[in-house]
Amino acid sequence: MRDDEDFGRFVMESYAGLVRRAFLLVGDAGHAEDLVQTALTAAYLRWWRIRDPSAYLRTVMSRTAIGWRARRWNAELPTDPLPELPQPEDPYGDVVVGDSVRRALMALPGEQRAVVVLRYFDNCTEAEIAKALGCSIGTVKSRASRALAAMRAGGLLAEEGQIR
Repeated sequence: MRDDEDFGRFVMESYAGLVRRAFLLVGDAGHAEDLVQTALTAAYLRWWRIRDPSAYLRTVMSRTAIGWRARRWNAELPTDPLPELPQPEDPYGDVVVGDSVRRALMALPGEQRAVVVLRYFDNCTEAEIAKALGCSIGTVKSRASRALAAMRAGGLLAEEGQIR
């Protein structure tokens, strides 16, 4: 049987990764921390019977983020740089790419975003994603395909067979 000390150790070891995953799912640092806290609360209440905490939290976080996206109004995301700030000479190319990826993820519907995050950030298989999201493997494949097509259409990814 697991105890509070075991839960505390798990939280200390995995918190940073959980927040990164949550940020990719919700696109906001504050909401990401809220999502992690919600998921950890759910895990704590069932800690004694959870066999794979990482898989359990992936499931809870993905489903919760999808539900939040459906209910919350979050149309107030800044999309253009502030005019009074000078544009850097690109010493942080990775930051720009990271911002582009975040924007592309936030433009996707919640279900597609969850599939992309689970597949490419968490390296989950299609079967693991289907189990986490409570859908079929075919649904995972179609959501991934649509998400990647949308990201290609937005110019973030190169067309299949092309090098970018």
